[in-house]
Amino acid sequence: MKILHVYKDYYPVLGGIENHVRALAEAQARLGHQVTVLVTGPGLHTERQEMGSVQVIKAGRLATVASTPLSLALPRELRRLQPDVVHVQSPYPVGEAANWLVGRGRATVVTYHSDVVRQRRMLALYAPVLRRVLRAAHRIIVTSPQYAATSPFLAPVAGKCRLVPLGIDASRFVTADPAQVASLQARLGGPLLLFVGRLRYYKGLQYLLHALVDLPGVHLAVVGTGPMEAEWKALAGSLGLAQRVAWLGDVPDAGLPALYHAADLFVLPACERSEAYGLVQVEAMAAGRPVISTELGTGTSFVNRHGETGLVVPPRDPQALAQACRELLADPERRRCLGAQARRRALSEFGLDRMVQRVEEVYAEALCEQ
Repeated sequence: MKILHVYKDYYPVLGGIENHVRALAEAQARLGHQVTVLVTGPGLHTERQEMGSVQVIKAGRLATVASTPLSLALPRELRRLQPDVVHVQSPYPVGEAANWLVGRGRATVVTYHSDVVRQRRMLALYAPVLRRVLRAAHRIIVTSPQYAATSPFLAPVAGKCRLVPLGIDASRFVTADPAQVASLQARLGGPLLLFVGRLRYYKGLQYLLHALVDLPGVHLAVVGTGPMEAEWKALAGSLGLAQRVAWLGDVPDAGLPALYHAADLFVLPACERSEAYGLVQVEAMAAGRPVISTELGTGTSFVNRHGETGLVVPPRDPQALAQACRELLADPERRRCLGAQARRRALSEFGLDRMVQRVEEVYAEALCEQ
């Protein structure tokens, strides 16, 4: 099968959707499919390369407006390619509209990761196009029941929606080098909370920093970089947390399992619906760590089940975050039980192989309509 994935960025750009597309594309290539990824590149000129048996086309980028890369080359590439399935990752208005207008795939599948949340002016203009894109798609993949039930754009096309939870190679987080874990624990201090993710506004890290004020002696390790980094570092300093927060920057994939195992709790304090899933929760769960997350009406509380794999608290509430951390840090046996259940859920529900199989089933449905 010829498969074409369309999104705005690809590795080495790091992010939840970027990581997902790479994992899915490479897994499909290993199964013998001819897989191409079409994204935008960092510069004006289109680049082509092979990565992990996947043909990657990085179309020339003119500019980036409201986090959206603008490219005239991307529609030209779409018009040239003739895949069996075009798999569009949404939100990316340029890619969605271009495929709707000039795409030549036999079937179109859209994975609807998230509503457009912050760019309200752009959404007001783009909403009619998005509705047409979704109506024209043969199938729409949703990553959680919560998002399917709460998105105003998905309700009119509910009959086309299919649930496919995002998955990872969860097995690589199950174990970690004990010496490396001990070294991290000695360096970072404890009890230790862990946050992993791009430092963007919707991650809500400021609320976790405020919660940390009410957790004396507790330390926090922050993995990731992003546009909010300077502001949040300044906030930590003003709150007197400089000695209790370690800013680790971007950590290579090989270094992540030990960090999860070194932590007592994983916290995802997201504050906006832009946090639609939180794959980092799956990584933490596979490592046997309880998760504290927030209720956003999205996939975050589908992945992390309150009372089963961790705790779910209201968003934008430092007191609730602090109380949840306090409860679990004070009860090692409860942490152990939640962590064991979290690992079982990660391995049984969110594995890469299962996700790839489910996606292929959606492709088959879409192609049967042709």
